[in-house]
Amino acid sequence: MSIHDDLPRHLAQAYPDTPDELRRLRERLADAAQTEGILDVAYRTVDTPVGPLLLAATEQGLVRVAYLAEDHDAVLQTLAERISPRILHAPARLDTTARELEEYFTGARHTFDVPLDWRLSAGFRAAVLHRLPDIGYGHTASYAAVAALAGNPKAVRAVGTACATNPLPVVVPCHRVVRSDGSMGGYLGGIEAKRTLLTLETAA
Repeated sequence: MSIHDDLPRHLAQAYPDTPDELRRLRERLADAAQTEGILDVAYRTVDTPVGPLLLAATEQGLVRVAYLAEDHDAVLQTLAERISPRILHAPARLDTTARELEEYFTGARHTFDVPLDWRLSAGFRAAVLHRLPDIGYGHTASYAAVAALAGNPKAVRAVGTACATNPLPVVVPCHRVVRSDGSMGGYLGGIEAKRTLLTLETAA
């Protein structure tokens, strides 16, 4: 029995009855919002070897990558508050990012080419994050080395904070930052995720 059986015909027709109909409705809404210029933040999720990742993008570029441990619903709420409430599940805008991530996780891609929207980072944290791509694929650098790269050799703890609050993990490779003794240190996606990423890169 359909949930629409008790609705008048004109109302029943207005509500999707199957997952495919719901998906098509969402796609039409996303297309219309994009066409009208009112889709400020598009998002989707992708399955990866480090768990499902939430991807979000503005018209300027990829603005957020979030691990499941960060609570995707909470991340979306924060994006609505900090960027715009006009946020919608619109996978098409993130097709290129999803493809590049798939290539990365299969070892076929060593750098990301998608445009990035850095608005969620500022000050010294932003300076740190901008330098992380300088750590080559398959390599690591200590927190102290990254502090020096960012222009403040004494700001080792601030580098740790920047990595812990990186809004674009994986794409902006904070997982390549380790302790001076070579141990992994913390990671916002969890130690196992960090180990998986580093193992993937050294094996390629």
